Amino acid sequence: MRVMAQMAMVMNLDKCIGCHTCSVTCKQAWTNRTGVEYAWFNNVETRPGQGYPRRYEDQEAWRGGWTLNKRGRLALKGGGRVRKLLSIFSNPKLPLLEDYYEPWTYDYETLTSAPAQEHTPVARPKSAITGRDMKITWSANWDDNLGGSADHGERDVMLKGVEEKVKFEFEQTFMFYLPRICEHCLNPSCAASCPSGAIYKRSEDGIVLVDQDRCRGWRMCVSGCPYKKVYFNHRTGKAEKCTFCFPRIEVGMPTVCAETCVGRLRYIGLVLYDADRVLEAAATADEKDLYEAQRSVFLDPHDPAVAEAAQAAGIPRDWVLAAQRSPVYALINKYKVALPLHPEYRTMPMVWYIPPLSPVVDVVRESGFDAEDRGNLFAAIDALRIPVEYLAGFFSAGDPEPVRRVLQTLASMRSYMREINLGREADESIAAAAGMSGEQMYDMYRLLALAKYNERYVIPSAHAEQAHSLEELATQCSLEYEGGPGMGGSGAQAPPAVRDQRALRERQGASADSDAAPARVNLFAWDGRGRPQGMFPHRREPSAQEGSAHESSAHPGSAQGAGVGGAGVEGDGGAGGAR
Repeated sequence: MRVMAQMAMVMNLDKCIGCHTCSVTCKQAWTNRTGVEYAWFNNVETRPGQGYPRRYEDQEAWRGGWTLNKRGRLALKGGGRVRKLLSIFSNPKLPLLEDYYEPWTYDYETLTSAPAQEHTPVARPKSAITGRDMKITWSANWDDNLGGSADHGERDVMLKGVEEKVKFEFEQTFMFYLPRICEHCLNPSCAASCPSGAIYKRSEDGIVLVDQDRCRGWRMCVSGCPYKKVYFNHRTGKAEKCTFCFPRIEVGMPTVCAETCVGRLRYIGLVLYDADRVLEAAATADEKDLYEAQRSVFLDPHDPAVAEAAQAAGIPRDWVLAAQRSPVYALINKYKVALPLHPEYRTMPMVWYIPPLSPVVDVVRESGFDAEDRGNLFAAIDALRIPVEYLAGFFSAGDPEPVRRVLQTLASMRSYMREINLGREADESIAAAAGMSGEQMYDMYRLLALAKYNERYVIPSAHAEQAHSLEELATQCSLEYEGGPGMGGSGAQAPPAVRDQRALRERQGASADSDAAPARVNLFAWDGRGRPQGMFPHRREPSAQEGSAHESSAHPGSAQGAGVGGAGVEGDGGAGGAR
């Protein structure tokens, strides 16, 4: 048994209201820079929908994650070293910009500088890539609140096999929100896909990061990640991804997305697992057994043998205590109401979800029956407007039984707490039917409904003896370069994520009337119009004054003085001449 620690997250989808606060705050903290305008480390999808990037779950097209070869061993779905070597300069399995969306800004200058006129000026959308006017046709959540379901709903990859059960008629419409970040997997396929070894998993807390110094921009990691949560910065030529806000985690603070979550649906905690059993669990033959296989990898932190092995492996005592109080472990292994996202990818994801129950309650209530009665709720689960099979495609590799069991447990909790809230005697048979005691049922209710800040986020701080190694890792994998977010280092103010059209033209090249030639021409940023100054040698006729200076160059004394003075007049605004 080789005990290791892993920071993990659980999201309660019953509480997500789709406000996108987590996405916006993450954007401001990490990707508010040129080159990653299109990237969202955290995004919230409305399902049914195509997701972001669109149809990212279609692994027959993108070839992400792991699969089992003929010998029953794990192999990258995108191919091994030979295939990657053959396609290293031309990777065909990459989403295009249109699959993400072309980022845009608005011509706000027209609004602020337009003169008085009869009609109200309009701020037209302009591409943040080209600076030209554009028509907005897609975004990171085009299906928000089912806004695009009429046109794009049938293209949802997860509808395969349940098309007849999912109706898009008005009276049959359903939706739920699915927030997504990097899964920080136990068996990350992005790291295995990287030819340069730039993506690695920290041994201290399991966070998956990108070493910016080693990254060579091959983009194999983008193809290898089945969740498509690795992005390519087109300005720096490096890969970037969610960092689990490791500078905050190291000092005991939750991630930005969790800190600012309006619905308080996120839980962060430490999980202990047996590293020697990860490969065996990921290679489970039947995809439907992968959920239970991953749960078996997690170790009980209350077991004295596990606690002793953890300390022998160098895990501090307070980290073991934090694992014992971890809400993530409780929701996954104690109450068994959290499920992994797409376990069939075999990456062993560490961001788990509690499936939504609210639509069941709404259906029962609207039908005129008691929405908190256990018999009514249990009977309504199979008739849920959100088909259980559709949820199973997300959280249990298509097996509806784990999802049905979780929903029944949540329904039992509602019925059990209803008796208590009405002042009646608690019905222990309700808890027993869910395989729990009344005390466990009440503790689960407290965690899901009433948990305070320090109960939802149990994050042990990094130790002083780890400071040196963590500092080195942060230097390697943080985004502390020009234009970086400055989250953990220099404190330099990050530039805005998008530039207006005038700033874009200035970046593409110097203006035509400028006398000073730029030091170099960025042909990648050139829009093809005009001739950027500096592309060709600058020619101009010498002035009369310069001619006389050259003629007098035969006299060493006067020539040197005139040369320095002339340069000073041109470069220093006359200061050199005054000297």
